[in-house]
Amino acid sequence: MKKIAVVGIPGGWSTERLADAVEARTGERILVDMAGVRMNLEDNTVWYEDLDMTKLDGVIVKKIAPSYSPNVLDRLEMLRMVEQKGVPVFSKATSIMRLIDRLSCTVGLRLGGIPMPPTTITEDVEEAMMAVEEYQRTVFKPLFSSKARGMTVIEPGNELREHVEDFQNGGNQVMYIQKMVENPGMDLGVTFLGGEYVATYARKGSGKSWDNTTRTGGKYVAQTPSQEIIDLAHKAQALFDMAFTCVDVVETPDGPQIYEVSAFGGFRGLLDANGINAADLYATYVLEHL
Repeated sequence: MKKIAVVGIPGGWSTERLADAVEARTGERILVDMAGVRMNLEDNTVWYEDLDMTKLDGVIVKKIAPSYSPNVLDRLEMLRMVEQKGVPVFSKATSIMRLIDRLSCTVGLRLGGIPMPPTTITEDVEEAMMAVEEYQRTVFKPLFSSKARGMTVIEPGNELREHVEDFQNGGNQVMYIQKMVENPGMDLGVTFLGGEYVATYARKGSGKSWDNTTRTGGKYVAQTPSQEIIDLAHKAQALFDMAFTCVDVVETPDGPQIYEVSAFGGFRGLLDANGINAADLYATYVLEHL
């Protein structure tokens, strides 16, 4: 039997489901919390408790940390060592790195010709204020966050400078400013496994918040997107070489646009909206590709 570890958050919903799926297929449950991993650069080994991860047959990364931060990139460097020692990692550490940082993901998408809402990046308060005046209604987004955490809606007004400075002083030296585009009250999660389309769910807003996330009352519902949307999402995810990913798409009056490509998301949405057990699909995929 193959010896496969799942990197994730012990007790986390999606992590535990994926660990269950791998155990059912291999007879062994190996769940790795990166907070307890150590890397020994004397012999280039990576250990979790008494497990030498460089001796595994494979690693599946479901979650790298409870929340995104620059520290996550250091955890991924340890997985890159595992990868360089010949252990297949799903998805590749270098691919995940490009998606953890919102700006890295955005630059990759734009260089790939992917349409996105108008976006400005700056450290300068004056430039940020000019972007708000141009876009009128904006969302200021932290470079490391998920499910809209830390995001702030800012509009022109007498307290514009104060709002911008408050956001920057809250730990956001580099400000990511995106125009709030018209949308039908939901955005789409278009999922792919091994670059092949799986299904789409929508995050439908509660009407009580500007965002559609489940964290603020949004619900997952099944959705059948147009071929145009599927093709655009496929093009977007192909830029990052992910084993499993979800592409966040918004339908605007100017056509579909991409918010981001996810490093980890999609399990809950696929199950709740589409009845698809992504953990089972992913575990099967990994075993077929080892």
